[in-house]
Amino acid sequence: MTARSLAVVSAGLSQPSSTRLLADQLAAATRDELVRRGHEVRVHVVELRDHAHDVVNHLLTGFPSAALRAPLDAVAGADGVIAVSPIFSASYSGLFKSFFDVLEPAALAGTPVLVGATGGTARHSLALEHALRPLFSYLRAVVVPTGVYAASEDWSGDAADGALRERVLRAGAELAEQVDRRPASTGPADPFALTTDFARLLGDRED
Repeated sequence: MTARSLAVVSAGLSQPSSTRLLADQLAAATRDELVRRGHEVRVHVVELRDHAHDVVNHLLTGFPSAALRAPLDAVAGADGVIAVSPIFSASYSGLFKSFFDVLEPAALAGTPVLVGATGGTARHSLALEHALRPLFSYLRAVVVPTGVYAASEDWSGDAADGALRERVLRAGAELAEQVDRRPASTGPADPFALTTDFARLLGDRED
């Protein structure tokens, strides 16, 4: 079995959170499809509400705390990322944006990403296309075709077991397909790693 890793970023502010609930459903659908394809899957959930102060401090100082380093590395080194934000004022939350602002610039380049969002009304569903998808395209991630938006009414009655469930399964299958076709991640790049060893550097010096 090939080991694959999923990083699940949830920007919900309350507990319990519909944003976290949607993130968990997307993660389960992706994991189940990867397992069906013969992979062992590790899922790392990043609850941004737990790191809010560290994210702000990183923005102010330019350096992550030890507590924030782990989730940053988990996202940068994942084979696939699921990113879910509540929608405030027709866009992603400030905390959600700030977290991706403090990632290394090329951390998500080539990484498959599934975007999701939650809100009180279906009128905000277009935020997936005009806010979240452009953000990850700018970060050079590979955003899967299906984004999943869940409004308040999607969590009750037949909607939770019908239309929403169908979108979750389709999006999870698309992310699993992208992860499956790529080599396994070797982890986040070390920004301080030498690209040339000392011997070669000294050998290139002129006396």
